[in-house]
Amino acid sequence: MRPTNETSEQNDSVSIRLRRSFGIDRAVFYALLLRGWQLPAGLLSAILISHFFTSEVQGYYYTFASLTAMQSFFELNMFLVVINICSHEWAHLRLGAHGAIEGNTDTLSRLVSLARHLGVWIGFAAMLFAVVVGFIGYVFFTGNEPTEVSWQLPWILTVVGHALLLCCLPLNAMLEGCNQVATLYRFRVIQAVVANLVVWVLVALGGNLWAAVGVAFARLAVEIYLLAVKYRHFFLPMRSPPQGATISWRYEVWPMQWRLGMSGVFGYFIFFLFTPVLFKYHGAEVAGQMGMTFVILTALQAAALSWVQTKTPQFGMLVAARDYRELDSLFFQMTWRSVFALILGGSCALMLIILLNKFGFHMAERLLDPLTTALFLLAFVLYQIPACQAIYVRAHKREPLVVANMIFALTVGLTVWWSGAVYGARGAAWGFLG
Repeated sequence: MRPTNETSEQNDSVSIRLRRSFGIDRAVFYALLLRGWQLPAGLLSAILISHFFTSEVQGYYYTFASLTAMQSFFELNMFLVVINICSHEWAHLRLGAHGAIEGNTDTLSRLVSLARHLGVWIGFAAMLFAVVVGFIGYVFFTGNEPTEVSWQLPWILTVVGHALLLCCLPLNAMLEGCNQVATLYRFRVIQAVVANLVVWVLVALGGNLWAAVGVAFARLAVEIYLLAVKYRHFFLPMRSPPQGATISWRYEVWPMQWRLGMSGVFGYFIFFLFTPVLFKYHGAEVAGQMGMTFVILTALQAAALSWVQTKTPQFGMLVAARDYRELDSLFFQMTWRSVFALILGGSCALMLIILLNKFGFHMAERLLDPLTTALFLLAFVLYQIPACQAIYVRAHKREPLVVANMIFALTVGLTVWWSGAVYGARGAAWGFLG
């Protein structure tokens, strides 16, 4: 038995060294597991959609996703503000044995006051989102050529589902800021699996655009379980008014919120304008190709960003402790791993698209051509470094890049609008890269 135990210990030490070398802790593991599920699941979804949906329905499906992404105009990147504020407070708190918050009473009181402010604010934002985006989408779709696609009721229910998900967003952000990242990402894996299963069943049964409704409400069911059951003791103190110190919204939240909010609003023009523009000027079929390709690329980008994103609470706690040497060391390690992962994953995705076109697979017709995809991929790689830098800067509860982000987003939006309208998907790709 002794040689077996020694071998086991050696294998364990090798695996530990490998995890340390690649910076993979529990939080990163679940984040990568999430992205690792999303990539093949997204590919399977794309295959099923290309098989069961007409090209026109595919265009509506992905345009639904782009229009509901307008929630950034209403939540104003509040989740980033909450994560960074909570990470500073969590340096003086901890999670007890039964899931209740323990530690400094004044700090807990400040956390409670933040949660109660958020409840009022996000409720209003969610109602406004449902009314405004629902109306915009209705006008947008009715303004196009007549279609036999039944989109009206699925669109309304999709917007309602996303409005309810918007209500859950700040509570998720509080959990992430309070360093519950590993558990949160574990539930996001479950959420992704459940949502994908619902979509696959609905698509295969001929549900068409009801698949978009299914995604929203499947995600909502998991969110409710996470917040109301798993973390019920965590949120219990927040049902009552704060008993001590409070957070000043005007002096501690608003200075960062308006800057991040402007970045979030203008950020829509960076990532979500492509599909609606192509839908408007080139029809649902081209929009569907754009939407499916962009889903694959954004999934890769999000997976690569996991190395940095999951460290957000640690960044905030290191800033609170003024341990800047450890902060910078951790940040640079994770950033270069993130960029390398995106290059590697993107190269594999591009090779797959090239092979699909080379061997004449039907699915190739539902994706953008390899050159256009390569242009988008290169733009994503270039964008990855400032995306990581933004996470680092926000850990200091600062947002000095707001003007630069606004100019960048407007430039991208106007360029994509013009080049996409005139030259199609490849023109939009050159505009984005430029």
